[in-house]
Amino acid sequence: MTPLRTERLILRNWEERDRPLFHRINSDERVMEFFPFRRDRAQSDALFDGLRDGIARRGFGFAAVEIDMTGECIGFVGLHPAEYLEPFLPKDTIEIGWRLAPEFWGKGYVTEAAETHLAHGFEVFGFDEIVSFAVTGNGRSTAIMERIGMRRDAAGDFDHPRVPHTHPHLKRHVLYRLARADWEDRKRAAG
Repeated sequence: MTPLRTERLILRNWEERDRPLFHRINSDERVMEFFPFRRDRAQSDALFDGLRDGIARRGFGFAAVEIDMTGECIGFVGLHPAEYLEPFLPKDTIEIGWRLAPEFWGKGYVTEAAETHLAHGFEVFGFDEIVSFAVTGNGRSTAIMERIGMRRDAAGDFDHPRVPHTHPHLKRHVLYRLARADWEDRKRAAG
């Protein structure tokens, strides 16, 4: 993955120095509020390696977000295949997702990075549609989805197959979509 730059951020593949932050966000109670599990260090490292290798192979993925002025990694934002959600979404579906350390919430970093990843996905990779989904009631995430131009597809809401029945309050997910044509219209309107 060639690093992408925004006004304040560098979006890049994971580096060894990012492992501690990656584990912290994947085990933090606030960050993982809408997930049924927290990852220990070994589980976090395995996910880290998988994401890094996937980005190297595909050229995109849940990429590290670094503050340009400080060099500090603050979490991830990126595009990723949602291949594990059949039959709710086709195997070739591309999702956009994010996860930041809490001290960086509310500063517009996710929106800034997500807009850049959407542009890259539509313009460089030629995706026809990008989706996002979150647990019903996760207002922070759905607000970002709406801010970046995505629209709710209530008919597509689903019970996430990877959420165990021991966590029924986390099973139901809302689905948001953004078609390339709608993204292009939005871009033209913004001028």
